[in-house]
Parts: sequence; C-alpha cells; structure tokens
Amino acid sequence: MDDSRTLARDIRAHAVQMVARVNASHIGGALSMADLLAVLYGGVLDVRPDEPTWPTRDRFLLSKGHNCTALYAALALRGFLSVEELESYGRDGSRLMAHVSHKVPGVEFSTGSLGHGLGFGAGKALAAKRRGEAWRTFVLLSDGELDEGSNWEAILFAGHHGLENLVAIVDYNRIQSLGRVEEVLELEPLADKFRAFRWGVREADGHDHDALRAAFAALPFEPGRPSVLVARTVKGRGVDYMENDLAWHYRAPVKPELLESALRQLGREG
Repeated sequence: MDDSRTLARDIRAHAVQMVARVNASHIGGALSMADLLAVLYGGVLDVRPDEPTWPTRDRFLLSKGHNCTALYAALALRGFLSVEELESYGRDGSRLMAHVSHKVPGVEFSTGSLGHGLGFGAGKALAAKRRGEAWRTFVLLSDGELDEGSNWEAILFAGHHGLENLVAIVDYNRIQSLGRVEEVLELEPLADKFRAFRWGVREADGHDHDALRAAFAALPFEPGRPSVLVARTVKGRGVDYMENDLAWHYRAPVKPELLESALRQLGREG
C-alpha cells in the first residue's frame, strides 16, 4: 500500500525537524530505519493506539534506542501521542527523551545502552510461549550493537528455546559510531551466523516496502524457530547529503539551508 511509503516519508521529515530544533544526534540511523517502522506500524504490528497496554498486543522493542526520533514520529503519526508533542523532543521536562523512554505510550522498554533489547525481548517471548499467549515480540537492532556479546547470548537462548514468536530485525546500514562495520568489527557472514544459532533467516532491501511486507507475511520463517530479517539499508536514507556519511551519526541539520534541503527532499517544506 502507498500509505506505508507516505508514513515513512513523514517519519523522516519529523525526525529531521526534531533533531534540528535541539541540535541532537543520530539522525542517520533514524532515517535508515524509517521504512522498517512504516511497514511495521502500517499494518504488521497488532497494536491499538488508543489502548497502548492492550494485553494481547504485539510488543515492539527498539534496541537501538538512540534513534528514537523515528520511533516517536511513528507513534505520533499512528495516534499513540499527539504530533504536536514531537516539538518537545529533547527539551527540559519532556517525556520524549534523547533515548527512547517507556514513559511514552507505545514504548515497551527504555533503551539506549546497546545490546539489551534482544535479551529483554527473548524473555518476553519465552513468557508468552509458556503462558500460551499468541502475541509476538519484535526487536529492531542496529548492526553496530551486534558487536556485543549480550546479543549473541540472546540469539543462542532464543534458538535453544525455539521462540517462534520472536522476530529480530537488523537495520544493516553498515555504519556504526566509529566507522564502517567492516572496519570496526566485520559481521559477515551475518545470515549464516543466525542460521547456525537455529534461527529462520530472511534478507531484504530495508527500503523496499513490498519486499518487507512479503517477509513479515511469511513469519515465522521456519516453524519452531525465532526469525530474523536482515534488512540492508542506507544510513541517512532520503537526504542526499546524509546518505552513507558517518558524520550524520552525530550532526544535526541546524543550518537553515541544510534543514530546508532535507525537508524539500522529503516532500515537506520547512
């Protein structure tokens, strides 16, 4: 559906505006995962914006919590909070903190210190399995945080327990905080590593909405196993001067001409 593409565009535009207002960081990774969020919140996740703690909802965890602007935007655009509240991001007294906070409706778990989301998600999935409950747990990870051993403990744990109700999504933009992934700590062959840990694996273009919907429609990828979607993405996607540039892990488009250019490329005037 075209609605998910519109949602992705609006997520990007709001995220850019949010970081620009307060000279914040991490816009590159927020833009790389916008299509993933748009497809998930555009119809994959079984959630109720007017009832964010609905007991049988799917649980979504953003392990890469420093990219919270995109998630806050997605939640606002889906009706979990007002779009106007996005203007308070990063300001004193705001519940929209610079790392994702469970105080925000629709956020299941506060994250920021990387490497924690998948372990928590595996625990949620195991609890649901043992209780015979049908809801699923989705965890969106960065590629850089897969450098951390805690994730591989969770990957081993989930495979051992056959957590068919657990879905990991890797935002594989291949740039982390200090350089390119292959320079800092190479992850390849990433898909084969997950397979060796008894996961069902799919790989997809993380910006192709049709491919993403097809992948999510096929869950679980293998019966009796947790699923991982390795989504190949571009850091800074949608803004030409940010794409594939490590600097935009840290920089914000505070200069008016940069903000105007970004919003123009995203179909929105500043």
